[in-house]
Amino acid sequence: MANILNIRTSISGENSVSNQLSQILIDQLLEKNPGSKVVVRDLAANPIPHLEIHHFNASRIADEEKNDEQKEAGKYSEESLKQIQEADIIVIGVPFYNFTFPSTLKSWIDSISVAGKTFSYADGTPKGLLQNKKLYLTFAAGGVYENGLIENMEHFLRTLFGFIGITDVEVFQTQGTMIPQVKEENLSKAISKIEAVLA
Repeated sequence: MANILNIRTSISGENSVSNQLSQILIDQLLEKNPGSKVVVRDLAANPIPHLEIHHFNASRIADEEKNDEQKEAGKYSEESLKQIQEADIIVIGVPFYNFTFPSTLKSWIDSISVAGKTFSYADGTPKGLLQNKKLYLTFAAGGVYENGLIENMEHFLRTLFGFIGITDVEVFQTQGTMIPQVKEENLSKAISKIEAVLA
């Protein structure tokens, strides 16, 4: 059994290709790990506020010392931290909006990037504290890009998650989801890769 955390970021809901790929992946994981628990966090439906100074300050105060205002400011981070700390496997759907991933995903990453909780400089060098977790990223882009944009986004996310200790990362992607001539073929290839990797 495993605790699976599914982060959804697409505004397209059930029509989202990144969500569809994530669900296919999760279905495969559930076949391999019967009885696993899946927690779905839909950031498009329930976004986390962008990081502001009162959120940041609240994250640096011990829970027992927070006043009501600080508890309210810190609740998004606390919930996100609890979910990812409890997860064995994280599956994140990543659509491609205006040459990058949605800002809601960045807000979620900001909410889990907390000193002393997911990373530490205690020994003078950065150390990620989220160990022994598997991360799957499912990318979906409406166009077809051969200029490194998708690869740059992947590198950026790998770097961010590596900083907090999640280095076991598998990426699946499909492009041309808005181009009828290539959509189905590319999607089929992505699904086949998921099935092969998780077989």
